[in-house]
Amino acid sequence: MIGKLKYKFIVTCFAMGMLLISYTRVSAEETKEDKKPVDIEADSMDYDNFLDKYHAQGKVVIHYSGGVLNADDVELDNKNNIATARGNVLLKMGEDTLQGDKIVFNIENKTGVAYKGRAFYSRNHFYIKGDKIEKTGEQTYFIQQPRATTCDGDYPDWEIAGSEMDVTIEGYGLMKNARLVTEGLPVFYSPFVPFPVKTERQSGFISPYLSTGQDGLDIETPFFWAISPQMDATLYQRYIEDRGFKEGVEFRYYLGSHSFGTFYGDYMEDTKPIIETAGANDAPTSRNWQEMHQRWSFYLNHETDFDPEFYVRTDLYKVSDEWYFRDFSAHNYYLDRYTPTEGNPFNTIPFQANQYLRSLDSTVRVYKGWSNYNLTGLISSTDDFSTANNDQTLQKYPEIVAAGIKQPLLKTPLYYELTGTYDYFYRGEGQKGHFFDLSPSISLPLNISGYAKITPQIAFSETAWIRDDSQAQGDNKSGDRTLYTASLDISSRLSRIFDLQIQNWEKIQHEIKPGITYFYTPNVGQNNIPDYMLAIAGQNGVLWSLTNTFTAKVRDDAGKYSYLEFLRLKLFQTYNINDATRGIEGITPPVIATTERRPFDDLGMEFDFNPHKYFSFMVRNQYSIYDGWTQTNYDLNIKDWRGDMLSVGYHYTLDSIEQITVNLKAQITNNITGNFVSSLDRLNSRTVENTVGLIYHSQCWSLGLEYTQTETDSRVVLKISLAGLGAL
Repeated sequence: MIGKLKYKFIVTCFAMGMLLISYTRVSAEETKEDKKPVDIEADSMDYDNFLDKYHAQGKVVIHYSGGVLNADDVELDNKNNIATARGNVLLKMGEDTLQGDKIVFNIENKTGVAYKGRAFYSRNHFYIKGDKIEKTGEQTYFIQQPRATTCDGDYPDWEIAGSEMDVTIEGYGLMKNARLVTEGLPVFYSPFVPFPVKTERQSGFISPYLSTGQDGLDIETPFFWAISPQMDATLYQRYIEDRGFKEGVEFRYYLGSHSFGTFYGDYMEDTKPIIETAGANDAPTSRNWQEMHQRWSFYLNHETDFDPEFYVRTDLYKVSDEWYFRDFSAHNYYLDRYTPTEGNPFNTIPFQANQYLRSLDSTVRVYKGWSNYNLTGLISSTDDFSTANNDQTLQKYPEIVAAGIKQPLLKTPLYYELTGTYDYFYRGEGQKGHFFDLSPSISLPLNISGYAKITPQIAFSETAWIRDDSQAQGDNKSGDRTLYTASLDISSRLSRIFDLQIQNWEKIQHEIKPGITYFYTPNVGQNNIPDYMLAIAGQNGVLWSLTNTFTAKVRDDAGKYSYLEFLRLKLFQTYNINDATRGIEGITPPVIATTERRPFDDLGMEFDFNPHKYFSFMVRNQYSIYDGWTQTNYDLNIKDWRGDMLSVGYHYTLDSIEQITVNLKAQITNNITGNFVSSLDRLNSRTVENTVGLIYHSQCWSLGLEYTQTETDSRVVLKISLAGLGAL
């Protein structure tokens, strides 16, 4: 039969690409009506009735629901259930493929052989070759002369080769006479290499850590334990030459998207003698360690979401001493999992654990929200390392806050807000006790012809306390305080739209938002309040602000519009009337000015400039008309489509901080990336960090060299990564 013919086949396939075929010849009309079976095209097709064999020849193409089979010749022995595909055999299943000169398989027992086979698994970008790839059972395979790699091309940069390999899917494999080959040259040999063969998470050793530095040789060999689909653990075995052994464990559980958590803990007996004196702007204390010190840390993060407005969250951090993170700044669990945001539920460390700690906070929080109200329960514990005795540090055991958002008061034009707070402030030494506060407020927003908004508001605060420490006596044991704050807020909004055509910018809106607020709180006697309460001074002042924003209407290449706020400038300042009138005759009660009047608070400046996704500039400054600049913070970020990036930051706070940070990443070539990081503490004339490095990226491997110098250490790091095998 000559010419392209269409036949209907029922085809299934199993792992490693072995194809199962049973078939019935049908007419072209029947094929159009029945879409479930697959199609087969061939230059010719014949059937041997005596041998019960079907034979398709010439550009055979079989289309089925799982993929496509191409071959020069396909034969089916219906009597023995043997199918044979020859000549340029290519089986494609989704993104995975199996090629070979010849594939023979048994339809009944689901076994078969691919000769000169080459398989590609897209999920891991993994290639495996063999002179013979044999499926010996439902989950078992045998491969002669196996070669495995994640590199593209006929001559890969590296591959693992051996004489033979046995594999059990969802079990383990064993390669004999295994060798790592790079550029055709063997660089590593082992008579046997066992390895897990699982499509799911698998237990085993993961990439080790190796370095030398101020503490001598440092080796860590983590072991990953896949306990169940919902739980896993990592055991950290670490040896530090000058300090001793450090044992750590991480346990993670995921009970669905609504309940998950992580526990980590470590312990070591540190034998390194240290004599160290810290400056005023460095660590809070000095140390003279001549004997063994027990050092440890632990961390617990747990979250359960009962519904979007009801959750429980636990964040516990404990550490043996304030020096812990500084001593292990080059490599520690907390630093590796630092993240300023919470995109990954298992990477939630909110602080950079590479310096001295002043304090460490732990919290347990329960939150329940409704449409207009919410309730929060909190237990908070603080370890204050700046004090010799943490018993004097206040803890909240517990805090309960009920809040109502701004909402209309019945059917009147008035709006109200309400916050109620209860705290029990506890500490081992000093004043402690109960705290109650109820703070309602009422406001009346008024719109004036659409050009201005005037909002008068009055807020009350009724506070009571009960001390239960042994020093509480008489009037100091309990009391209350009543305060009110009256305010008047006036704001406006003016805008204008400008037509223009600058590349894909079509319009720009300039918006001006002026605002002024007057607020007044009378002075109230607070001599007998406990020291765990915040004294609230009388206020009489004016706050003004002026905000300018520029927003562009942008059209993309597809004709869709978006809006980009590319420039924002805000100025604000408070004028203190009480301080301005202090010591002036005729003011009641009469007071005498003993210090210079400073009625103007610092002028605040916020500036954001983001004209393009590759450029941003941010300023956060404060200026005093009496002392000059008290805070200046500049952050510049530039990047491009290649991946080059420059980040420069300057942060200054009067008599506290002056630091410059530069972070540069350069895509030198398509394969070579350079990075440079420099952080300078100008206030204390010291270098926080200098790092320079180069990394070469290939399609399936990378090699990097990095040098880092800090105030206390210098490190040279060699980074080797083979895609699919891990990094060292």
